[in-house]
Amino acid sequence: MRKLIYIILPCVMLFFASCEDEFIDLDPPASITEQVYYNEAEHFLTGSNSFYNNLLGWGDQGIYADHGSDLVGYSEDSEMQIYSRGDTQAPETDGYYASAYQAIRDMNLLLQRAEAYEGEDNIGEYVAATKFHRAWQYFFLVQRFGGVTLVTRPLDVGDEELNAPRNSRYEIIAQVLADLDDAIAGLPTEQNISSGDKGKISKWAAMAFKAEVLLHEATWMKYVDTATDGDGIASGAGSAGFDASNITAYLQEAVTLSKTVMDQGGFELWNYNDVLDNLSSNFLFNLEDGGSNPGGLDKATNKEYIFYSKYDFTFKQANTLVSHVFEGRVKPSRKMIDMFLCVDGLPIDQSPQFEGYTETQDEFQNRDFRMRAYFTYHKTLGQIPQTGDEVLNGTNSFGYRNSKFMSWNWGTDLAYRATTTESYDMPLIRLAEVYLMYAEALYELNGTLTDDQMNESINLVKARAGLPPLTNSFLAANNLDLETEIRRERTIELYAEGATRFNDLKRWGIAEEELGKTIYGAVIEGTVYEGNPDLYDAGAYGFGEETTTTGVGNRRCIVVQPSSIRNFSIKNYLFPIPTSQIGLNSSLLQNPGY
Repeated sequence: MRKLIYIILPCVMLFFASCEDEFIDLDPPASITEQVYYNEAEHFLTGSNSFYNNLLGWGDQGIYADHGSDLVGYSEDSEMQIYSRGDTQAPETDGYYASAYQAIRDMNLLLQRAEAYEGEDNIGEYVAATKFHRAWQYFFLVQRFGGVTLVTRPLDVGDEELNAPRNSRYEIIAQVLADLDDAIAGLPTEQNISSGDKGKISKWAAMAFKAEVLLHEATWMKYVDTATDGDGIASGAGSAGFDASNITAYLQEAVTLSKTVMDQGGFELWNYNDVLDNLSSNFLFNLEDGGSNPGGLDKATNKEYIFYSKYDFTFKQANTLVSHVFEGRVKPSRKMIDMFLCVDGLPIDQSPQFEGYTETQDEFQNRDFRMRAYFTYHKTLGQIPQTGDEVLNGTNSFGYRNSKFMSWNWGTDLAYRATTTESYDMPLIRLAEVYLMYAEALYELNGTLTDDQMNESINLVKARAGLPPLTNSFLAANNLDLETEIRRERTIELYAEGATRFNDLKRWGIAEEELGKTIYGAVIEGTVYEGNPDLYDAGAYGFGEETTTTGVGNRRCIVVQPSSIRNFSIKNYLFPIPTSQIGLNSSLLQNPGY
């Protein structure tokens, strides 16, 4: 569970700023009186820097990595497993609710004091960064809870906002967009951020984030409408401010902002396949110094991350189980594995290059590079598993492994990092996602993309994965659906990254359908596992086998979780408001269905 970090040390803890920024060893703004703080420009610098500590970090990988989604096969109970089954009950407390509001309170304090600041030094950039951070926290709350109470000033005991009802999601989003406009106006471009300050928010990061918000809310309004809002009288936050005409306006602006970042941001896809044996899509995510990968590449080579939680082996290690958790809890489901295209760009049920499932190694042949980069065993990364390498002998051993976000050679004598000491940055927005947002927003707006638009966006991401470009003639010749292919690319590229899968399923209005399906593991029928007790202990799987559609037709597969225990519904599109908050403020209404 996320905890706020309040310690500020000079030039080390918050290394988003260089030592030239002269961090001062002061107590945090929230713990000292408002009268003696925020009187000098460097106070605003230190305060705005402290808000980076409120971002998700490696201790939050449960919600960050979409534990329990339909793409993940690990089945033991966790908060997100319970959530994905539709079993979440209203809790007394929710750390993500409380910490977001604590962060917003500190941000509101800085912004209030900025209005009264009379110093000669310019504090515009620090105010702009704070507006970005406030927008980030409110958007997080909207994605988790829907409408919440909007507070834009620091509150004291007795202030009426403490007993105010929830604002609708549309009112919160209006504030988010206004804050992001201010952030865009006041932040520097990435090109004007010094090397010692890399990791600070740029104008392009604010544009990319605004595009994300706009796309999320446009598709939410289009596909979910007001179904989760409640009436604001008996339950929920209501639908005040809902305007269906915003859908088109939001999509248009998402296209414009994404294109601006693509053209002007100076970012580049991190593609070193030539020196990494086509494993760029693995090593991008555990990049530290030159010893973190076989190509000797370090973080300075990464121009793909636009906004990220920054880590450093000397100053800020993960201090939580990263490689260990990503190895065990992010193993892919049958559904995820079958999403990867063959190298001819066709789905496995259409491609003559798909070699089936008979031997363990067969399904890895002639596939998207990311399948091998993400899902070969980390101890032998990139080596396709051979028959006999994978023994199916228990509930959470269902044929596949994860290596994304795992330190190179973790668990061996050659391990680059021991778990808890990992220090790779956590991507929150990166260029590949911007390309995919641009393509999706265009499709949602127009129902199609031109070949040129595909070439400047989705096809760049596909090229790194060793896939041919999409064209309209290719789609037509193979009876492929462009929406499906855009969503497929987003699903694969952003796997286990940024809570993307849960949020996407919800905003597309298909979460109850997709999360309600049985989760499968390895194909058994017609493979080396069938009738082979040395490779497959059928009795170790409590839910047995079931016939489902695969790349070669209907086949029996291991059942990881049956649909009978997966009951995600429309109410689960939002988390419940913690009951302690409702107890403190009787004007707060619970989300519908809880």
